[in-house]
Amino acid sequence: MATNLDVSFRPGSEGVDVLLAGQDVTRAVRSEEGGHGASAVAVIPDVRAALLERQRQLALAPGLVADGRDMGSVVFVDAPLKIFLSASPEARAQRRYSQLLARGESVSLPRLLEAIKERDARDANRDASPLVAAEDAVTIDSTELSVDAVFNRVLDLVATRGLGTRASG
Repeated sequence: MATNLDVSFRPGSEGVDVLLAGQDVTRAVRSEEGGHGASAVAVIPDVRAALLERQRQLALAPGLVADGRDMGSVVFVDAPLKIFLSASPEARAQRRYSQLLARGESVSLPRLLEAIKERDARDANRDASPLVAAEDAVTIDSTELSVDAVFNRVLDLVATRGLGTRASG
């Protein structure tokens, strides 16, 4: 069961590495197959319930940045800043396509786009933790924005809310 999985995290070269029973599974978790699998099991209410408390336990001082389709609306409802980051399916497919090609993976852009649209529909319509923006979330549409532009908008929001100091990014 999900509540008993031996999962841990450590700083990694691209953010955070994911370990399962001490074995690095970061690449598998972040693969297209991993994302599809996560979406497929996320529709199961017992899985969502088992993971919810484990996710909330990660919010230790001084805080954390969490990303996921229900982080602001379900998992961390009391977060002082929630950002709902969106982009068109086409932009997201192109970004993912470039990312996977850079990793040396063989991938089809049309299939990626179709998979993203299917996942969005499945996640938005599931009963357990559906994909919705929290009522108090700030939405940033990144379709036409660079990574740096999004980062700077987030830093401005952090500073505006008094959650940290504005540093150059």
